[in-house]
Amino acid sequence: MSYTAWILLTASLVGLSCGFVGTLLILRRMAMMADAISHTVLLGIVAAFLVTRELSGIHMLIGAVAAGLLTAVLVQWFQSRGVQQDASIGVVFTTLFAIGVILIATQAGNAHLDVKHALMGEITFVPWNKVALPGIGEIPEATLILVIVLTVVAAVIVAFYKEWKITSFDPALAASIGIPVTLMHYVFMSLVSITTVASFDAVGAIMVVAMLITPAAAAYLWTDRLSLMMGLSGIFGVVAAVAGYYMAVWLDTSISGSMAFATGIVFLFSFVCSPKHGLLARYLRPQPAVSDRVGQQ
Repeated sequence: MSYTAWILLTASLVGLSCGFVGTLLILRRMAMMADAISHTVLLGIVAAFLVTRELSGIHMLIGAVAAGLLTAVLVQWFQSRGVQQDASIGVVFTTLFAIGVILIATQAGNAHLDVKHALMGEITFVPWNKVALPGIGEIPEATLILVIVLTVVAAVIVAFYKEWKITSFDPALAASIGIPVTLMHYVFMSLVSITTVASFDAVGAIMVVAMLITPAAAAYLWTDRLSLMMGLSGIFGVVAAVAGYYMAVWLDTSISGSMAFATGIVFLFSFVCSPKHGLLARYLRPQPAVSDRVGQQ
C-alpha cells in the first residue's frame, strides 16, 4: 500500500472505533468524559515512561488505560459526594492533565515526548513505524493496534448490545432487572480508554475528542435507532478522516487538525439537512393552522 493509503486507513480506523464508542457517550450524556480521558491518558503514558524509560510497548497501553480508569473513578467518586458531573470532570481532567504536563517538562525533557505531539499527534509518521506479520508482511504498528482495538470494541458492543442499550437509556430499569450497571459503566470506560489510547499517538488528543463526539452527535440527528446511529457515526468518522486528509494536502496544514475540522463540517451538514431534526426540515414542516391551535386549546 502507498504512504497515503496507510494514513487514510489509520485515520479511518480511528473514525470507526471512536464513532462506535462515541455513540454511547452521547446517549449517556457523557460527551465531556471523552475530552477528559483523551487528556488524562497523557499522565499514564508519562508515568509508564518514567518507570520503564521506553516509549513503546504494552506498558504504555497499560499506563494510559489505568489513567483513563482513574479519571472515571475519581469523577464518579466526586459525583457520589454531591459534586455536579460537569464540575467533577473539569476538576479531575485539568488536574491530572496538568500533572502529566509538569512531569513531561521536568522529567521527560530529553525524550521524544512533548505536549504539542500529545495534543496534535503526528499521523504522517505512522507509515514509517512498521511491524512484520507472518503471511501479511510489514504494516504500520499504529494501524495494527487500531485494527485490534476496533475488533475488541465491536465484539464487546455486539456481545452486550442489549445491556448497553438499556443502561444507556434507563439505568434505573437496568438495575431493577439485575443488570450490573456499575460494572457496565467501568467496562464502558475501559473501552473509551483503550480507544483513546490507541488513537492518541497517531492523531493526538484534539482529533480523538473530535472523533469521539462530533460524528456521534451528527448521527444522533439522523436516526433514533441505536444500531443505525452507530453505523452512521462510524461512516461519518471515516468521511471526516478522508475529507480532512485531502483538505490538509490542499491547504498544506495539519492533517489531524483538518480531520477534526472536517468532523465539524459533517455535523453542520447534519444540523441543517437531517430529515427529522435539521433546520431545513423544521422550516419546511407544515405548521398547524390557527384554527387548529384554537381547537386544541
